[in-house]
Amino acid sequence: NIALLIDGPNVIRKDVRIDLVQVKHEVEKHGTIKVAKIFLDQYASDKLIEAMTNQGFEPIITTGDVDVSMAVEAVVQAYNPAIGTIALLTRDIDFRPVLVKAKELGKKTIVIGNEPGFSVALRNTADVVIIAEHR
Repeated sequence: NIALLIDGPNVIRKDVRIDLVQVKHEVEKHGTIKVAKIFLDQYASDKLIEAMTNQGFEPIITTGDVDVSMAVEAVVQAYNPAIGTIALLTRDIDFRPVLVKAKELGKKTIVIGNEPGFSVALRNTADVVIIAEHR
């Protein structure tokens, strides 16, 4: 069972344009997605929130740093005995400690990202790396 967590501001930008439907399809090759959350800042439009909900993601709106909220949720899921895999859609090296902790807890780790700016250290830490396609 997989927890898929998405760093919204990092990957839902006009210059990045990742196909989230394709991401889900790729992640499902590694198991069943039981948790699918997208982390958004307080400036996310109602239209974006609705679109994410329609794609099967639970939007988590945060007023502070999105990375902190997502990292906390990832660690919570790493301690969840019903979850065997932590999948993070981000290009940000800040999430490397999350992957390390998840692996220490016996979880499989997947990182999904794309260029430019996909952290090499993040890729080298994950068990599986998925290069996301552009829309």
